[in-house]
Amino acid sequence: MPDFAAPTSGGAPAGPTAPRQIISFEAVTVEREGRRALDAVTLALDDRRVGLVGLNGSGKTTLLKCIVGLVAPSAGRVRVDGRDPASEARAVRATTGLLFQNPDNQIVFPIVAEDLAFGLKNHGWGRAETAERVAVALARLGIEGLAARRIHELSGGEKQLVALAGLLAVAPKTVLFDEPTSQLDLRNRNRLVRLLAELPEQAIVISHDLDLLADFDRVVVLEQGRVAFDGDPARAIAFHRERSA
Repeated sequence: MPDFAAPTSGGAPAGPTAPRQIISFEAVTVEREGRRALDAVTLALDDRRVGLVGLNGSGKTTLLKCIVGLVAPSAGRVRVDGRDPASEARAVRATTGLLFQNPDNQIVFPIVAEDLAFGLKNHGWGRAETAERVAVALARLGIEGLAARRIHELSGGEKQLVALAGLLAVAPKTVLFDEPTSQLDLRNRNRLVRLLAELPEQAIVISHDLDLLADFDRVVVLEQGRVAFDGDPARAIAFHRERSA
């Protein structure tokens, strides 16, 4: 049964040479059910690896959903390379993919290859190019052997890989990860660390697994919907640990 594997060569540029986007929040407030999930957040996210940490309910997932237009600001504005995710969601999602905490929330079809092909159908590619993109995405993650497998037969780690392959097949510039290690055992968690380090795509990662973020370029700490710290990972993690004690 395949575990997480480091990406193999698939024509993608390596490491920091890959294109990345500028994702900006300008005084963004999100009010939901009488509370502020985000409160006047101002950020510019253009680093290759950005971590988001905070206690449950601090606004981390809301922030990611704003980036892909699943949540619209009540005030302020979000821009992804100049585009408004709320009104240009399709264009933004062509360059920006969100990997949900539970992969079952984004896997639709019962067969792995069919699910990836379904995710590509709205991009205007023909059958041959779609099949090639599916094959390359699976091979990048070392799971080409899962192509004909049924989703319900897969482990949690394998489902995470399938969901990620579905995002990578679209060739995004940025991948957003919401607690990617929450369903993984230690072995697959460690392999995900290597995968994140080698993915050429820009990554923004929510995690309670603070060690996962230790070598990132930047870590943002959210508290009650506000940015409490933004900077060096070691200092950000120490700040978060102290505030959460």
